[in-house]
Amino acid sequence: MLRLKRLVYLFVCFIVGMLLNCDMVLAVDLDVSAKSAILICADSGSVLWSKNETQPLPMASTTKIMTALLTLEHMQACGNKEVEITDEMVRVEGTSMGLMPGDIVNLDALAKGMLLCSGNDSANAAAIAVGGNTANFISLMSEKAKLIGMKDTKFSTPSGLDKDNHHSTAKDMAFLGAYAMENEDFAKIASQKSMQVKFVNPAKVVNIRNHNKLLRLYEGCIGVKTGFTKAAGRCLVSCAQKNGVKLICVTLNAPNDWDDHIKLYNFGFENTVSKTFNDRNFKVSIPLEGKTSENIEAVGISEFSKSFKKGDENKVERKVELVNSVKSPIEKGQIVGKVVYFLEGRVIGENQIISNTEIKKPVVCKKNFWGSIGEFFRRLFGMR
Repeated sequence: MLRLKRLVYLFVCFIVGMLLNCDMVLAVDLDVSAKSAILICADSGSVLWSKNETQPLPMASTTKIMTALLTLEHMQACGNKEVEITDEMVRVEGTSMGLMPGDIVNLDALAKGMLLCSGNDSANAAAIAVGGNTANFISLMSEKAKLIGMKDTKFSTPSGLDKDNHHSTAKDMAFLGAYAMENEDFAKIASQKSMQVKFVNPAKVVNIRNHNKLLRLYEGCIGVKTGFTKAAGRCLVSCAQKNGVKLICVTLNAPNDWDDHIKLYNFGFENTVSKTFNDRNFKVSIPLEGKTSENIEAVGISEFSKSFKKGDENKVERKVELVNSVKSPIEKGQIVGKVVYFLEGRVIGENQIISNTEIKKPVVCKKNFWGSIGEFFRRLFGMR
């Protein structure tokens, strides 16, 4: 009996050890130099590895991810307008793309200058051109940060130069990097090792080189932005993609940032899993508006796939959001709801739900006696 108990005890210890080992794989100490760091799946936000990821720290020129994103979004909405450079725009210290008062460049040139050679002049010029002044532009930065879900970020400058009340976290910067890389124009610029920048006046073309050496050091790196100040130290937000999996890595105050990112990516790509969320077989009945028992059939029509830290794919929550009722006429294929998926409170994707029923004529609801009397008096006295 005693021997049996020992065997059971050893078996339980073995199983518990295996389970703990599985959970602790992603908690392994990777010995990175960064004061704060995080590695996430870009499409789901699933955290693969982190260190002090919510500690507020200065983020130096990685700030320009937000500045360039807003500049390109403005360009996409309002056109690639020309910007005449003023003294105020170039009255800034640090790295520069070589702008001079009187120069004329387009908005996309300023975005290239920010993302590749980290021009503080281009960031300042874009802020004034888009926002009217830097104060207004910083408000736009803050609004965008709130939209993205950057809860612990404060912006005080469009360039990232050291300034009071200008800080972020590795977690927030990862969210920003993932969001920005979804913008096609942004991603295209951030992925280039070098680019040609065209000046309208004086008419010339300038070659600029990307400060992000990870584009050359790590196969699969496709962005994003470097940063450095004395207060912030070396900062880096990067993005890498392999076999359909896209990861975002952030290090703040990291003396060996290139090595940190390579180490984290090598770890991350070995510890991700993909999952497809398919709602093509989903069906539900939705009542027609009014006093009728008639319903329409609604069906799901799509699917999507996301990448996760192993185990997080099972933590995704699903919520069906339908209109309370629908009015006739109803077209077949009309959108009547969606299936939304969440991971730790953040929306990671959704599938649309459409009507599978067509009703061409409005459904007339029969009124009861008192309802008809009420309708008579409402019309008589002009009431609605």
